[in-house]
Amino acid sequence: MLNTEFLLTSLVVVLVPGTGVIYTVSTGLFRGWRASIAAAMGCTAGIVPHLLASILGLSAILHVSAVAFQTIKFAGAAYLIYLAWTMWRETGALSFSAPEKQTGMGQIALRGILINILNPKLSIFFLAFLPLFVTVEAVSPLRQMFLLSAVFMAMTLGIFILYGAFAHGVRRHVVHSPKVVAGLQRSFAVIFGLLGLKLAMTDP
Repeated sequence: MLNTEFLLTSLVVVLVPGTGVIYTVSTGLFRGWRASIAAAMGCTAGIVPHLLASILGLSAILHVSAVAFQTIKFAGAAYLIYLAWTMWRETGALSFSAPEKQTGMGQIALRGILINILNPKLSIFFLAFLPLFVTVEAVSPLRQMFLLSAVFMAMTLGIFILYGAFAHGVRRHVVHSPKVVAGLQRSFAVIFGLLGLKLAMTDP
């Protein structure tokens, strides 16, 4: 049921840096490896509604209804801009001695969930992506789509955790440089802000 094309395509899709990757990396860099795992789990969980919508065909509504798409799109853009403002405001306020205490793991995961839930492009992407790998001779196409979705999510979680671990590894090299830390925080804040603006200005 699984083929090489699906696995390679999924790997490329997961590896390409997006909002989820950037959020996980920034969390691992500034909050620690435990927080990066929470971020990875949250971003992965945020994919579930889009996968279910694609499997059930509900994402077609977003594709047909411009109002529904625009509403979710602007909500997602506003949230990314809010994250950018929050990160910019906290510049220089992070303490590397106890990163996990500054923000609860649940809150970090929730942010990851919201980042992906509020991205309507994901539903349309999976609506076009999953059916490509459902075999004609499949006894149960629905079951195969669930299997493909589970594999995709497992790959997402694994790759995101690796991204977070890498960020945590780099973290030790910037921990003693407040200027570098502040610069990185501002850089991530600008990236989130630009992603929010890009999402707001893109067409369905």
